[in-house]
Amino acid sequence: MYFCRKKKTENIMQVLKEDIRDRILAIARQQFAQNGYSKTSMREIAGLAGVGVGNIYNYFANKDELFREVVRPVLYALEAMLQEHHGIRGEDIMMMRSEKYLKSCIDEYVSLINTHRGLMEILLFRAQGSSLEHFRENYTDRSTELVKAWFASMQQKHPEINTAVSDFSIHLHTVWMFTLFEELLMHSVPQQEMETILHDYILFEIQGWRAIIQI
Repeated sequence: MYFCRKKKTENIMQVLKEDIRDRILAIARQQFAQNGYSKTSMREIAGLAGVGVGNIYNYFANKDELFREVVRPVLYALEAMLQEHHGIRGEDIMMMRSEKYLKSCIDEYVSLINTHRGLMEILLFRAQGSSLEHFRENYTDRSTELVKAWFASMQQKHPEINTAVSDFSIHLHTVWMFTLFEELLMHSVPQQEMETILHDYILFEIQGWRAIIQI
């Protein structure tokens, strides 16, 4: 009997902790979106969340850890997109010739923005002063290395293709992707117009790569 009551109490306490943690994250997201990372304080978040300043550090070691947890869903989504482009969908470069590939790319970009619009704005426009301040540059560098490795593997599989592409050219394509995202976010482009813009942009990208690679 004692064991059952103890277990029930522990479960209630765990639910309360999770509720407080979720409340802190919700308030932090609002404050980071409104004020940016550098102008948001842990004291301010704690006050708005209704917890003591000391208590907030029981959930997050510091403001940077809290910021990273807030934007974690969009970080995961961008990482998945990076890996998938040169993993599952990028398994064979000849897939770039299909309409199915074009549609899947458009759907992926639309879904990313629709699902994570608010978090993308925080990550791309409000991260100054955090450890993610240079996320765009770091992501671009990693993308460049992955594309180079992918090209090398495709060259072995399809010796007839041209993969003599400079690192800087590959680098620019990821830079343009982030510029596209930022412009769509800053101008709050409506859904239908956004899909048309993404269709034109991705078609331009794919056709350009196909011309360079000669497929």
